[in-house]
Amino acid sequence: MGSNGDLDAHSQCLSSTGDLVLDKAVHQWMAWDKNPQTWKQMESLVREGRVVELRRRLCSRMTFGTAGLRAEMGAGFACINDLTVIQGFFSPLCRLARLTAAVMLCKDVPVYLFSTYVPTPFVPYAVMKYGAAAGVMITASHNRKEDNGYKVYWHNGAQISSPHDKEILRCIEESSEPWPESWNEDLVESSLLRRDPLEDVCCSYMEELNTICFHRCSLNTMSPLKFVHSSFHGVGHNYVQRAFQQFGFPPPIPVPEQKDPDPDFSTVSCPNPEEGESVLELSLRLAEREEARIVVATDPDADRLAVAEQNDNCGWKVFTGNELAALLGWWMLFNWKEAHPDPADTERVCMLATTVSSKILKAFARIEGFHFEETLPGFKWIGNRIHELTKTGKEVIFSFEESIGFLCGNMVLDKDGVSTAAVVAEMAAYLHTKNLSMNQQLINVYEIYGYHISRTSYVICNDPPTIHRIFSRLRNSGGSGVYPESCGDYCITHIRDVTTGYDSSQPDKKCVLPLSRNSQMVTFTFQNGIVATLRTSGTEPKIKYYTEFCAAPGERDISSLEEELRKVTAALVEEFLEPDKNSLLHRSV
Repeated sequence: MGSNGDLDAHSQCLSSTGDLVLDKAVHQWMAWDKNPQTWKQMESLVREGRVVELRRRLCSRMTFGTAGLRAEMGAGFACINDLTVIQGFFSPLCRLARLTAAVMLCKDVPVYLFSTYVPTPFVPYAVMKYGAAAGVMITASHNRKEDNGYKVYWHNGAQISSPHDKEILRCIEESSEPWPESWNEDLVESSLLRRDPLEDVCCSYMEELNTICFHRCSLNTMSPLKFVHSSFHGVGHNYVQRAFQQFGFPPPIPVPEQKDPDPDFSTVSCPNPEEGESVLELSLRLAEREEARIVVATDPDADRLAVAEQNDNCGWKVFTGNELAALLGWWMLFNWKEAHPDPADTERVCMLATTVSSKILKAFARIEGFHFEETLPGFKWIGNRIHELTKTGKEVIFSFEESIGFLCGNMVLDKDGVSTAAVVAEMAAYLHTKNLSMNQQLINVYEIYGYHISRTSYVICNDPPTIHRIFSRLRNSGGSGVYPESCGDYCITHIRDVTTGYDSSQPDKKCVLPLSRNSQMVTFTFQNGIVATLRTSGTEPKIKYYTEFCAAPGERDISSLEEELRKVTAALVEEFLEPDKNSLLHRSV
């Protein structure tokens, strides 16, 4: 693996840089890493004297974003690898032990370890089912094949948020040298403390799907609709099959080339079904051959869901996250009201959405009389808020984020592509009995609650200083601390900056939402009613932009609304992001 003499030689090689911090980090890595592949990567970097790359990999650590830790795979404390996963594994328990005496950090702590790949939602479900101290999921979700990730769930079943994320990172720093037995690959198989919860959790999860299945015998078992499912080379296949059967449907037709786990994602340019028709090509062509009208696609870890519907003579309609949320929100409320005819019961209903998502649920709440709340971006905020609202007697029946993350009901406290796929099938089957497509029902929803037209996209920026410069310019465009008053020909009436805590619409100029200092997010409200947000991704090198026009019920001049939104969006990107000047890469279509 490497002798002490080798380590001394490496240290001497770097001593001329005068960077004692880097020298110490190199020595620690070479002493602690027992994976031959990443150890050799680091040895090569040291031998070649690549100080800048060594500093990038060793002198910083991953931080928790909107969905856990995520980074490229490779050697270094800033990357995902065996050592950094080992360092992080016991840290959630460390944090918990500081807060309560209920957890003892000793070798007698039982560990529930799934024996095969499972969807991400199964981890928070298992945490709640067993009353576990914490849950850990290794997944890169829909990121590129070079990346991996690490999600941590707290004992309430929701992803960790502040202050737990910072405390876990502090625990990692304080106890960074791994326990020697951590590297014993036989330990898992030989340990008497290991429990495999796979079948127990799967059976319990499938049984609990009955709480969001409303028409199993009366409608689903007799539906003539056919569905195609793609698991995007991930883990969703077996579980979506079982979920459909639990709802009374035949299993959906799988896309054979994408059915099984494949970390190279060999048939798609990007393993994210949110990218739309370009990455759904195999699914759509299979659906056409099989005469299936609806395609559902889960991302690799099966917590997100994309949906497409074939419309007569009009090709395929791939629903955006906001459009699908309008349908699912309507569907969950419709069935709630069917089961609870007393209007007073609606007062304890609640729906949630992230603040960059469509305001359509807010329009629902205004007309129907239930409670609606917004959270910061990231389902960790939604999950924790569901936990708090449930304690007050509220029942959260639907939550979503625009990036195709949905939760019907509250059986898990995270987005769930498996259960949502089955819910979409039931909704489509019901609409079919009314001679309606999902797209036709979407129009009906907009007719009642007002058209909500949105545009969501992103630019890629691999240079953090450039991102900082872009947002600094926005905050000081009219002088120090003075935000822009217009964008193109459009007047800005309010600005909210959750990175700094500023909100011009509030009497005290302070944000109602919590501060988010580790990311950039600025929202502009225009005089014409359009709301636009610029924010950095918590998991990828992207600056995302979101714009929406919320029309009043009955307003039907949709083409003019769409044109106005297009112009504002174009001005926002060109004037505030300056893609050419800043060498930003546009989203490939």
